[in-house]
Amino acid sequence: MDFSPSDRAAEIVEAVRGFIQAEIEPVEEQYHRDVAAADDPWTPLPLVEQLREKARAQGLWNLFLPAGHGDAYAQQYGTVGGQGLTNLDYAPVAELTGRSFLAPHVFNCNAPDTGNMEVLLRYGTAEQQREWLEPLLRAEIRSAFCMTEPDAASSDATNMRATAVVDGDEMVINGRKWWSTGVGHPDCKILVFMGLTDESADRHSQHSMVLVPRDTPGVNVERLLPTMGTLDPPHGHGEVSFTDVRVPVGNVLAGPGRAFEIAQGRLGPGRVHHCMRLIGLAEAALELACRRSLERTAFGKPIANLGGNRERIADARIAIDQARLLVLHAAWLLDTQGPLGAFSAVSAIKVAVPTMAQQVIDMAMQLHGGGGLSDDFPLAAAWTNARALRLADGPDEVHRSVVARLELGKYGAKR
Repeated sequence: MDFSPSDRAAEIVEAVRGFIQAEIEPVEEQYHRDVAAADDPWTPLPLVEQLREKARAQGLWNLFLPAGHGDAYAQQYGTVGGQGLTNLDYAPVAELTGRSFLAPHVFNCNAPDTGNMEVLLRYGTAEQQREWLEPLLRAEIRSAFCMTEPDAASSDATNMRATAVVDGDEMVINGRKWWSTGVGHPDCKILVFMGLTDESADRHSQHSMVLVPRDTPGVNVERLLPTMGTLDPPHGHGEVSFTDVRVPVGNVLAGPGRAFEIAQGRLGPGRVHHCMRLIGLAEAALELACRRSLERTAFGKPIANLGGNRERIADARIAIDQARLLVLHAAWLLDTQGPLGAFSAVSAIKVAVPTMAQQVIDMAMQLHGGGGLSDDFPLAAAWTNARALRLADGPDEVHRSVVARLELGKYGAKR
């Protein structure tokens, strides 16, 4: 196996690095302060669109679009960005954007929009793509993914009780979802809803994914949920109720009963993106830790020379590099063997990387003392992000179960 990026990918990586250093890093700290101080933090600041225009002009746009799909779409509908990168080629781009909370949004490579765009790209009809994918690719609108439910153990998706039932030429949707990331954004216009359609079908053919316009009667954002005390404007994570919501049957993605198939196609690349962004976040935390440990002294010594901190820094470097190789391997498997061939590897990185990032960031916070808990440094927000991703896209326990099942299956164990 070869993890070297293609020549074209290497050029894009350097262009992204240069853009982040020149355009994003100098303004990011002030951007977050301005959002926090705004009378209405849910209204996006003009700076984001200004940076997006610069990114588009430099061809650094929709870089997540997978090889082949992005090219074909561009030929059919006109240029939408994207460089036709493989998962392996995109991985170092995602790592760079992970160093910044702002960068993924500037390059239109932020979750959950990337996953929703890939769903529309792979499973959407031409009409669905024209109505929703095109404006998402142009960042004219935002989207949310409505899967997790407050009254069900959603780590087992077959527990979902929210319904999406066929009624003539309409789908009738009822239920309540939460942790619908992005639903607080004023530009959120489309929701991807997963609901129970046929309880008598095979357990993995019972559910459907349906496109629900945000302004459909019966859709209501009940509240925005704080994550470790932070509401995360202007995007937010919402609890959303659906009461007798009616949309055309044509809004079903791929057809009734195909939600699990779509989810697996959506989540594999998305988990690689999440994990590589977390590696970038861990790298940024380690950099801050090293600088802090050399600049500050206590008890007559640099902090780096106190209490085993050199060993902690060394362990962090080793852990980051191990995790990166694990993710690159998963990306390579996705490219060469597809989702089934990468199934175990993708679950493995989803366990290993958020845990690694959380530990590295925690070490950096400790070296910053009280400052590590404040908003003067990005570490507290980074820790929260890493901790949340041990639950998002499936908790650690589910992914460990997948890895163990596939491993034991090699020796004859039944599911």
